[in-house]
Amino acid sequence: MAIDTQGSERTIGQLVADATHDVQGLVRSEIALAKAEITEGAKILGMGAGMLAAAGLMALIGLVFVFITLAEVLDIWLPAWAAWLIVTGVLFLIAAIAGLLGVRALKKAKPAPEKAIAEAKLTIAAIKPSL
Repeated sequence: MAIDTQGSERTIGQLVADATHDVQGLVRSEIALAKAEITEGAKILGMGAGMLAAAGLMALIGLVFVFITLAEVLDIWLPAWAAWLIVTGVLFLIAAIAGLLGVRALKKAKPAPEKAIAEAKLTIAAIKPSL
């Protein structure tokens, strides 16, 4: 006896094909979510870095004038070379502090697609029992 494949029951091949199609759709969706998260994080990171660079440039220009003024004031009590040496030392100290703060800020940035990873884990956990 032949089984009627034209009826409402579907063959195993059709079910496997549908399941494969659904899994491919899920994978594509997860990849799209990961791309969106990475893009959003990179945009925010880039904007923040640009703003920090602009602020740093303005502060640098201002500091040049402050330190020239400081050196001129110290020149009243000390020889010129000693005044400029003190100002140079202060500049290097400020640069070291700014560098450490910049490294700390960059370590806090998280452009990883955490939501996509969590969704992928949930999808895998949901699919595993049916396999």
